[in-house]
Amino acid sequence: MGLTDVTSPSTTVVEQAIADFFDPLHRDDPYSRYDILRAAGPLHPTPFGLPMATRYSDCAAILGNGDWGHDRELEQLHPTIPATAFPSTFLWMEPPDHTRLRGLVSKGFTPRSVTALRPRIIALVDELLDNALDQGDFDLIETLAYPLPLTIVCELLGVPAVDHPQIQVWSQALARAFDPDVLMPAEALAARGSAIPAFLGYFRELVRAQRRNPGDNIMGALVQVEERGDRLTEDELLGTCVTLLIAGHETTVNLVGNGMLALLRHPGQLAELRADRSLIPSAVEELLRYDSPIHMNTRAAKREMEIGGRIFAPGDGVVALIACANRDPAVFGEPDRLDVGRYRNRTATPRHLSFSLGHHYCLGAPLALLEMEILLDRLLDRVGSMELLTAQPAYKPNVLIRGLKDLPVRFAA
Repeated sequence: MGLTDVTSPSTTVVEQAIADFFDPLHRDDPYSRYDILRAAGPLHPTPFGLPMATRYSDCAAILGNGDWGHDRELEQLHPTIPATAFPSTFLWMEPPDHTRLRGLVSKGFTPRSVTALRPRIIALVDELLDNALDQGDFDLIETLAYPLPLTIVCELLGVPAVDHPQIQVWSQALARAFDPDVLMPAEALAARGSAIPAFLGYFRELVRAQRRNPGDNIMGALVQVEERGDRLTEDELLGTCVTLLIAGHETTVNLVGNGMLALLRHPGQLAELRADRSLIPSAVEELLRYDSPIHMNTRAAKREMEIGGRIFAPGDGVVALIACANRDPAVFGEPDRLDVGRYRNRTATPRHLSFSLGHHYCLGAPLALLEMEILLDRLLDRVGSMELLTAQPAYKPNVLIRGLKDLPVRFAA
């Protein structure tokens, strides 16, 4: 009997679904496991000791309620990282520190500054498409998905083009390190141990150079930003670099890769986009819901809380399995069907949780949306046919930031 054939999951089937979900060999299909877990109950155990919530209502309550904090993830998921090894990032802070730091960072990352990037993103996408069309057959992850967000975020931070390949190496090692330590092999832990000091050493020098001579970029704005006499310290600027590069860049890589795979597997939906370009913003939101770049997020109770019929004492942690919640049939009609028009009327469609909710809502969401919308628009302008060259593309081992290792395709002008 296949996993998707089970309507009343037994304990054995549920245990196997949990084991498969955390097994890198099954990274290609977490969703059939999610169906089992949602049907079996609201909370399930994990190998790292935190229960995971599977249903939309619970995940939205966890992410949207400020009484669930995000300041204990390091100790809960990454106990092998010394507390002093990582800089101060608002990603793992709570108010008032989170409010102060995110407020300062937001001043260098305004909607106006993101909109101003449109011409540069269009030019970069066209350059990348020139390269892709010249090749004909190529790896979409290497040729489009990585260089688009990596180049943009590096330019925002003032990283010279010659250093982009090294930044990508460190970024991939640190993105893998977002997974719980107990799930990571020794070589991944070692790569993280090497990448963290190298990454921070590089950006420490970059921050100091920008303080001496601020550039016309977000890093230049951040070293000068002030609010009521407050400024970002060097440690806080380093933490911001980590946040913008890893949480922003790596997730957008997976938005592009996962999203293009979904469209290539659903040519009818791609044809709908060709027929009606006004659907592109809706399509990007649907791609985020359908196959989220981020599959889970952690929170810890600040006071006694109740989720899924369980009481959580202050300090108790929980995992919001957001990719599972995004396909909850209690919230989304035909949740396993890709529908590029689903978010045509956004006010009438439930929000996906891929950018989180509440005060930890993704700061880089507008940039990610803009990059993907431009990419789709230029693809439809310039590429006449798109063909997937493999039935089973390879996935990276990451469970939290889930995406493709490669995606062989064929494009023709």
